[in-house]
Amino acid sequence: MAASITHRGTGMVLYGGSLLLTVWAYALAFDPALFANVANFVGSPLGFIIVAGYVWALSFHMMNGLRHLYWDTGRGLAPSTATKTAWAIYIGSLLLAAIILLIGYNAGGAA
Repeated sequence: MAASITHRGTGMVLYGGSLLLTVWAYALAFDPALFANVANFVGSPLGFIIVAGYVWALSFHMMNGLRHLYWDTGRGLAPSTATKTAWAIYIGSLLLAAIILLIGYNAGGAA
């Protein structure tokens, strides 16, 4: 049940993060001054928290979506299996998000 609720919550978070991504892409294409402001914001502690939350939400939502596709085949529906895969999704999404953030920030991020 928690994974289902988290899946819906991360879907909503992705709307807000996509808005920030849209502003970043617009600024990159059309407004260097705005791009500098967005890059500075993303590089700030609050910006990092927002980006990290977006990356985790995207990772969780994608991995749980794959879990649902697996369920559509009629497999993995037993309560014990569903609980194990839910835990795997939480752990896997945290690891995937951490890897993406490490690679992104070590490569220089948006700047």
